[in-house]
Amino acid sequence: MKFLKHKIYGSIFTLFKSFRVKNDRISFIIDSGESFKGNLDYIKKEFEKRGKFEFNFFYKDKISLNAFKHLATSKYVFLNDNFFPLAFMSFKDETKVIQLWHAPGASKKFGGSVTGPEDVKMLSKISKNIDYLISSSKKIEDYYSEAFQIDKSKIKPLGLPRMDYYFENHDLNRLKEDFFKRYGFESNKKIILYAPTFRDEKKYNNVFDFLDLEKFNEVLGDDYVLALRLHPKIKDFYTEDIKSNGEYIDCSDYPSEQELMLLSDILITDYSSIMIEFAILDKPIIFFVYDLDNYLKTERGFYYDFKKTVPGKLVYDSDELINAVKNNDFDKDKLSRFTSTQFDAIDGKSSQRVVDFLLK
Repeated sequence: MKFLKHKIYGSIFTLFKSFRVKNDRISFIIDSGESFKGNLDYIKKEFEKRGKFEFNFFYKDKISLNAFKHLATSKYVFLNDNFFPLAFMSFKDETKVIQLWHAPGASKKFGGSVTGPEDVKMLSKISKNIDYLISSSKKIEDYYSEAFQIDKSKIKPLGLPRMDYYFENHDLNRLKEDFFKRYGFESNKKIILYAPTFRDEKKYNNVFDFLDLEKFNEVLGDDYVLALRLHPKIKDFYTEDIKSNGEYIDCSDYPSEQELMLLSDILITDYSSIMIEFAILDKPIIFFVYDLDNYLKTERGFYYDFKKTVPGKLVYDSDELINAVKNNDFDKDKLSRFTSTQFDAIDGKSSQRVVDFLLK
């Protein structure tokens, strides 16, 4: 019964398998909230440079017979996240199904690396119906093979399309001015982006129980402003408002995380995979890991030795954090070593490589 809904999707899909595949039809599988849409947007723009194509969005949480018909008759089908009905969909040989995945690199273990036997079996069925899995580096091939339960021959290290964003022309001064205006702050300060992940243990989710914001502002406030970006799930684990003493910007509602990273001068995080994307910007990262031992003991673990590998300095309390910023103590050597393990190329041409590969 667990996969009944997915089997129904597969059955509806089969109704349209007899229709002819259209060589100019491209489908994108996405949820109605349009989560993780960035990769799909960049692939769409790249195809538009190559000629005339028909683009369709298949919303995986809505049932539409017309959408199923378009999906079954597409030359290329792209997805950006898990889609379990794919286990029960058998596309024609001329259709290519491409998993772009929404995150660069490999950090916290996921998928087949941590889940139980039943889900591992399902992931394997899904992967049999995927032609290519796009990754950011050959070096993470083993991790992706395990996580997706997919044959290594299908993994293509062509780069994450949405990372091309950082190589476009952006007016940073204007973006920064608009950012401060939005939140009512003066725009003459540097931005420290604080992006903590959520914890299963509620007591560790109120970051201001561990960060002395009053002291932070007293020492650093003349030069920096703290911009707090909370993981959406924190509200599920911590029901009260995040409270603090002192000024900060709560930019959890800011529409573009990529724009925030571009604007920020320093990143403070902990175990969040945001570190991988921010690392390519060659800007300082500090890891504020006040609960490190507990997290490593109780959470799903990493594909590497966390303490030795993460691209920046580890700090465990407010004083260490403040001193690291004040003294520019950022450990940039770890940053360059880390990016070399997560990316084969950092050049703004990932979308081009993916589309070139498919068209050839």
